Amino acid sequence: MRRIKLVVAVLLAALAASPGRSVAADKPDIVIIMVDDMGFSDVGCYGSEIDTPHLDRLAAGGLRFTQFYNTGRCCPTRAALLTGLYPHQAGMGHMTDDFGSPAYQGHLSDRCVTIAQALKPAGYFTAVSGKWHVGSAQEHWPRRRGFDRFYGIPEGGGHHYRMLPGRHLVIDDEAIDVPRGWYSTTAFTDYALTFLDEGAKSGKPIFLYVPYTAPHWPLQAPAEAIARYRGKYQAGWQAVRAARFERQTAMGLLPGTKLSPLDPQTPDWASLKNADEMDLRMATHAAMVSLVDQGVGRIVEKLRQLGRLDNTLILFLSDNGASAESGPTGFANAKRGDPKARTGTPDSYVSFGVAGANACDTPFRKYKMFSHEGGIATPLIAHWPAGIGAPLRGTFARTPGHVVDLMPTCLALAGAEYPKQHDGREVAPAAGRSLVPALHAQAMDRPEGLFWEHQGNAAVRLGDWKLVRLHGKPWELYDLSSDRTELNDLAKEQAGKVEELKKLYQAWAGRSGVLPWPVKKNKKQ
Repeated sequence: MRRIKLVVAVLLAALAASPGRSVAADKPDIVIIMVDDMGFSDVGCYGSEIDTPHLDRLAAGGLRFTQFYNTGRCCPTRAALLTGLYPHQAGMGHMTDDFGSPAYQGHLSDRCVTIAQALKPAGYFTAVSGKWHVGSAQEHWPRRRGFDRFYGIPEGGGHHYRMLPGRHLVIDDEAIDVPRGWYSTTAFTDYALTFLDEGAKSGKPIFLYVPYTAPHWPLQAPAEAIARYRGKYQAGWQAVRAARFERQTAMGLLPGTKLSPLDPQTPDWASLKNADEMDLRMATHAAMVSLVDQGVGRIVEKLRQLGRLDNTLILFLSDNGASAESGPTGFANAKRGDPKARTGTPDSYVSFGVAGANACDTPFRKYKMFSHEGGIATPLIAHWPAGIGAPLRGTFARTPGHVVDLMPTCLALAGAEYPKQHDGREVAPAAGRSLVPALHAQAMDRPEGLFWEHQGNAAVRLGDWKLVRLHGKPWELYDLSSDRTELNDLAKEQAGKVEELKKLYQAWAGRSGVLPWPVKKNKKQ
């Protein structure tokens, strides 16, 4: 901890010495951009064929983390990111249903604080534009959780052109009608820019959180954006995986890694009777990622126009791996859309299933909701010209990290304290560690390990060892230093290591309130 504080103090002292800077400007602005259901290999600088020039430029001027993790699913990742706690500790052990247990109450606990709540005493202007999804009732909305401004959907996504039943488009605390021509990614970017302007006028440092709903299904995007990618997937999912892995290997992203086998549920492309439709679904997904990239470009340009880009830490990541819902090639939902509508249009409601997710999660196995690498590994791009030295820009950060680390990172850079109490209640101790050392190519020790559990899928990582299981299945053991794609299960020959890690996991699960899946709903007293 002393070493982290020393690094931060040196950085802030150097910034304070810059002529013409205000006291507020000495503290960095922080912008966290999170996408929804994007696979590990879906951006260009992580191996994709999708055009993402703005993200690629951020990576070239910053760091790419190669072993960064989310929690494997939407609500739990948002809770962990915002609070620095594991999802169960924050009350979000599953989704937004209340199971009558403190770890599964379906909204953020009153024993946690958000990044925004912790940054307010340090003088920050705080705003969120996008998908909230950590509490649907108004008393759990962002303005009750430390954010000065909010634009977005409290209950989650579900559509990119309109609101589904039970969803609301909200400004601050007021539900509004969806404007004509509304598209989620464009709208969330528009308000992100508005909030940056407001933050700049306030004279305060800015914390901006932009949780896009794209590229989560339904696969929907403007026709002109889709057209750019039509035909690019006609070689089939296996060819896409091979090409992405070749690019990953060439850039040195995951040295020594083997490509996992094609998921056996993936049909042979040549046998498809609807190959053109599958190409269209992949092209629509690509368009959605590309539009997010354009939104990121607009945010970067706004920061540049405001003269704030140099001292802004931008973090970009995904909330979980690609979604394999539902079936080998996805669904066309008749309840929420017209199955006859052309994919990508506002009346369509489709996904790309296991086959599409398998390509997007190259080179890993499994998907969203699982604790194997395909479910929990995310790109993390960190860009901060004033804080990341020139020799490190464009390089890889290979230290393992987790979304619980983002809270302590933000607080360390802001000179803010993690509170022991809030509103008269004791706050659970932070689970994460500051990533400041990793931003300066320094090693990070994590003797306590990293943990996951969602719907009975579970894992613990200690050093390079990872113990992981599917719900109801035996534990598997992998040495990630030589087997990042989890192909060589060492559980039988390393029984002692299995027991060591299992005890570590069980102790964490007990502390965190993890319950056996499926969790039974209990009536509250």
